[in-house]
Amino acid sequence: MKNLSILFIAIAIGLTSCKNDKKEVKKEAEETTITAEKFVVKPEATSVTWTAYKTTDKKGVGGEFTVLKFDNKEGASVEEALNNLSFSIPVSSLFTKDEGRDAKIKEFFFGAMLNTDLITGIIKYEGNTAVASLTMNGVTHDLPLNVSITDERRVSLTGTMNLKDWDALRALASLNKVCFDLHKGEDGISKTWEDVAIEVNTFLRKN
Repeated sequence: MKNLSILFIAIAIGLTSCKNDKKEVKKEAEETTITAEKFVVKPEATSVTWTAYKTTDKKGVGGEFTVLKFDNKEGASVEEALNNLSFSIPVSSLFTKDEGRDAKIKEFFFGAMLNTDLITGIIKYEGNTAVASLTMNGVTHDLPLNVSITDERRVSLTGTMNLKDWDALRALASLNKVCFDLHKGEDGISKTWEDVAIEVNTFLRKN
């Protein structure tokens, strides 16, 4: 009888231990689920702005592309979500708050290029460095980007395009010709600069 009692006690302890093990496994699974949140980058939460320059004093002229196309992409980190992100930008979405200027840029700058409908590219983001491989005017060239992340999910990518890297100096000269007087400074010299500052801002969602 004593041995039988000991057997029941051992079984009870074993069942209790088994239940506790199951609780621990369940708890670990829940913790894994909680920590497995994904960062999601979406076009509607992303903006592309640019600053071009005119006159010898290098006066900035700002604008943006109001349409940015890419599929929602997610990753376990900001880096993973942005890495290998392919995108396209319709040139028709260019906007500078000046209809006349917009029309001239579209016709005499982008209109003087090859394949003018879209600017396309892919972002490579690894180890705190990012590069956008941009295709414009039938030329693909890498644009190094500086990365700034705030509040874990707000990301800013900045870089400077030199238009000669995309064989776009002829298009730039075309634009400067039609804007000759508008691009004159106090010294009377008309100039449109080759470099264009690019800034991409995005807010990554969590799912």
